[in-house]
Amino acid sequence: MLNKIMLIGNLGRDPEMSYTPAGKAITKFSLAVNRRSKDRETGERREETTWFSIVAWENLAETCNTYLRKGSKVYIEGRMTSRKYTNKDGVEVTAWDVVANDMEMLDPKSDSQGQQNRGGRGDSTGEMQPDDIPF
Repeated sequence: MLNKIMLIGNLGRDPEMSYTPAGKAITKFSLAVNRRSKDRETGERREETTWFSIVAWENLAETCNTYLRKGSKVYIEGRMTSRKYTNKDGVEVTAWDVVANDMEMLDPKSDSQGQQNRGGRGDSTGEMQPDDIPF
């Protein structure tokens, strides 16, 4: 059996990290994936956006929380999972999440450094230090 999904998109909001009662880090964020197509009848270009709910655990959760921000372009690889819950109207809903097992930042280095400097990372000169890099 195979359950694998690969996505490239942009974060729709800043990651939100929390911890389970057992102390495991969990980070959640939304990812917008755009698909461009051409209407066969009119020849008009269209863009369709699909939103994915991403969940990262432990070390990957901490890395995502530290280095990603709203608008960051990333590659996510993981597996699809479903969960059921009852919404505020009493209706049972199935939600689909992507549990990430790999993430690669795709923003140009200067953009990601700028994001980090705005977030308080780096030294007083605004340069990133080797210890600031998660890999």
